[in-house]
Amino acid sequence: MSNIQLFLTDVDGVLTDGSMYYTESGDEFKRFHTYDGMAFELLRNAGIKTGIITSENTQIVARRAAKMKADYLYQGKRDGGKLAVAEQICAEMGITLAEVAYVGDDINCLELLKAVGMPACPANAQAAVKKVPNITLLKTKGGEGAVREFVEQILGQ
Repeated sequence: MSNIQLFLTDVDGVLTDGSMYYTESGDEFKRFHTYDGMAFELLRNAGIKTGIITSENTQIVARRAAKMKADYLYQGKRDGGKLAVAEQICAEMGITLAEVAYVGDDINCLELLKAVGMPACPANAQAAVKKVPNITLLKTKGGEGAVREFVEQILGQ
């Protein structure tokens, strides 16, 4: 097992396939994979704290975070906000960014991906993300269990 104390993830393109579905009346839908929900449980059972940091701000994500029992949820974080939140959580926990794993898929995740000890991205992440030094390029696409794949690597399963 690694020295990871905190696991963070983005939402759109990681926990989802990045698609946004809208009904005629304006309701929004997102599709999440149950494998990723189980990944949060595996982390919790291993004593690793979990969190979601996303640029979006929706009740859908709040409900999913609650169902997965995420320890932290920060929405509406853009322009350096993701890294600032991660630093804040680390300070609260008394850990460093070197003890953080983070999964992101797009350019708004780059700053945090470059700062953490264990960065990863889904197979369908943007090219710039795949070029982050020491990144784990997962075989699974976002929304198809990519978080579960990474968690199993972290836990040595």
